[in-house]
Amino acid sequence: MTTGTTAPPPESTSDYGDRQVRGMARGGGLNLLGALCSQGALFLVMLVLARDLGTAEVGRYAQCYALLALLSLLSLSGFRAGLTRFVAVHLADDDPASIRGTVRLGLAISAAGAVLIGVLLAIGAPLVADVLHDPALTGGLRLVALALPATVICEAALAATRGWRTQRPFTLVGQLYEPGARLVLTVVALLAGFGVTGALWAVVVAAWTAAALAVGALLRLMRTVAPAAPEYRPRQLFSFSTVSWASSLASTGLIWIDTLMLGAFANEDIGVYTVATRLVTVAIFVLAPINAAFGPYIAYLYHRDQFAEVRRVYRAATGWVVRLSLPAFVALLVFPSALLPLFGAGFAEGAAVTVVLAVGQLVNAATGPCGTLLNMSGRVALNMFDNIGALVLNIGLNLWLIPAHGIIGAAIAWSASLIAVNLARVAQVWWLVRAVPVTAGLVKGLAAGAAALVAALAVRWLVPEGAGQLVAGLAATVVVYGGAVLALGLSKEDTMVLRALARRRDRVTP
Repeated sequence: MTTGTTAPPPESTSDYGDRQVRGMARGGGLNLLGALCSQGALFLVMLVLARDLGTAEVGRYAQCYALLALLSLLSLSGFRAGLTRFVAVHLADDDPASIRGTVRLGLAISAAGAVLIGVLLAIGAPLVADVLHDPALTGGLRLVALALPATVICEAALAATRGWRTQRPFTLVGQLYEPGARLVLTVVALLAGFGVTGALWAVVVAAWTAAALAVGALLRLMRTVAPAAPEYRPRQLFSFSTVSWASSLASTGLIWIDTLMLGAFANEDIGVYTVATRLVTVAIFVLAPINAAFGPYIAYLYHRDQFAEVRRVYRAATGWVVRLSLPAFVALLVFPSALLPLFGAGFAEGAAVTVVLAVGQLVNAATGPCGTLLNMSGRVALNMFDNIGALVLNIGLNLWLIPAHGIIGAAIAWSASLIAVNLARVAQVWWLVRAVPVTAGLVKGLAAGAAALVAALAVRWLVPEGAGQLVAGLAATVVVYGGAVLALGLSKEDTMVLRALARRRDRVTP
């Protein structure tokens, strides 16, 4: 076990733990604001594409975006998690030379890998398009090649900034600026009549400008580090990041491989499937920002052997993920046929996909940031095997189910893989730090969710189908859920979080 400073903190253990929870809450609160804007922008991008272009062009856009996501992880070589972890560790050890060496090495190798892969994709775009049974994808794939280096540089730089246990650059650049710029540019391109090609050019421009902002934010933080000649520790960084790379690639593959496999099977419902799956990701939007705030604290606390605080922070993070996402899951489970037509005619047939995936993502939320805990505690190899196992299971199920059941089969494969990998991780987290994601606050949240589910089902039964049913159902879900949460009472951690967020709001309010 790698350890650093193990002396007890000067304040009491309880006060120290409270300070860690409040710090994570402030970062998580900022991330949640960013995630709301980011997911809103992504939702609107898909909405305008679906309503303006139809299912076929949405499918092309989704396949290009899926390839961009997978290739960016391939190019990063695991340095995203490695940069966050080792910057946090070197800050804990007050080692400016290693901080500088880690940042330079991680960014240089990631950028070089992205340029190489981008060139290869630009040359081989016609071949990839033929594999996906759509020669019209060639131009879009070359735009993916152009966006790839910028996407990788942006993600690597923002990952390094999180090592300072600040979420501001990640939120402002990665969750507000980039998706917002992409939304605006996509709308402009569609209004100008440039179609899916214009939408992919929007990805390129947003990626390069976001990369410039991310690098600028990292340079500002680097100026707070004491001057020192960079000390490179390639063996330490590579041993962690190589395994993290395989883990992240498998994890991202789990998200996007079904879209590419539907293309390989020449399935015509890729656009419908993409809209249905993106709708489900709205419900789980809180997981990524809480993970981003959670990770550096786990790296810091675990490095200092403060396992009681690791357990406390993990349980608190899991409770927030579940309680913040439950109303959205209720809406997805009860009103999928009313939500999907918002994207246009032809998308309502994805309702079953939405319900199946909502079940899998609900388990994902209920198990909390267990994968992040494994990574940030140095058990990256274990997390890698989890992700590879889930990806292999997903591919096998897709090969079996897609030919016979199409997009429903793909949804079952993804959901089953999510459930399997997250249950395995819960057992591993218990073995590692003796933590389980179940708290009194979590149980209260589930009880409130059950009450909201009953209210939503009553609205669907009593109100005729249509826009009125959807509006009334969403309103009933939010009101009943919020009322039940307040009636059941808030935990100590909930109160601390609300006070921490209120103080942040007071500081930013003129």
